[in-house]
Amino acid sequence: MPDHRQHRGPNPRDAEAFAAEMLPRLRQACADLCWLLSRGYADKSAGTLVGDRYALTERQRIAVRRCACSDESLQQRRSRQATPSELTGARLEIDGYNVLTTVETALAAGFVLVGRDGCYRDMASMHGNFKKVAETATAIALIGQTLARGAVHSAIWYLDAPVSNSARLKQQILEIATAHDWPWQVELVPDPDSILSAPASQPSTSLIASADSAILDHDRRWFSLAREVVREHVPDALIVSFSDAQ
Repeated sequence: MPDHRQHRGPNPRDAEAFAAEMLPRLRQACADLCWLLSRGYADKSAGTLVGDRYALTERQRIAVRRCACSDESLQQRRSRQATPSELTGARLEIDGYNVLTTVETALAAGFVLVGRDGCYRDMASMHGNFKKVAETATAIALIGQTLARGAVHSAIWYLDAPVSNSARLKQQILEIATAHDWPWQVELVPDPDSILSAPASQPSTSLIASADSAILDHDRRWFSLAREVVREHVPDALIVSFSDAQ
């Protein structure tokens, strides 16, 4: 079926799923899932157990799973998290789709999730296909403005080569970067996760930008780029927080 979406906005059921009266139940479900993960329960089975207990919808289950993590993961992620001041002079490696779709979602009045680790995440699912939406160019530009303000030395975007339209997105990113004289590269690679999870060749000056839990649980210093962009440029974003700090 053709994808005719023009925005990365909310699912029609999201207003009900994430209404204010639902948040206490969702946060308790997330806390329970974190407790189970901290005690070695498998992510899938623990997520099913918690989702069934609280009778969560599929969208609510996705949100809870994306925002939960074990105590150990939380501690390790926080110990490796970079501050905005560390952007100065840094070489930033960007998990392209992960960062971009979250900023697009915020701009399109979709719900943005704040995980237990403080990362901003969305619930977009591309299923092997990226569709440019009305907010794409603006999102790229806002990411660039944030990096320029942070005085990043250079940035390299990694896009999933198997995802359709990655080549077109690469061209758009490069055109916007050239127009602003931003020192960016864009690479189409089979698996960005494996690159972003690998040890840095220059650990003292290299940071990654991603909210992907599988990447954050590896030994790399990371920066919460989507969070920084949304907080700076989209003050009216619809935020659903599972974290003590936004």
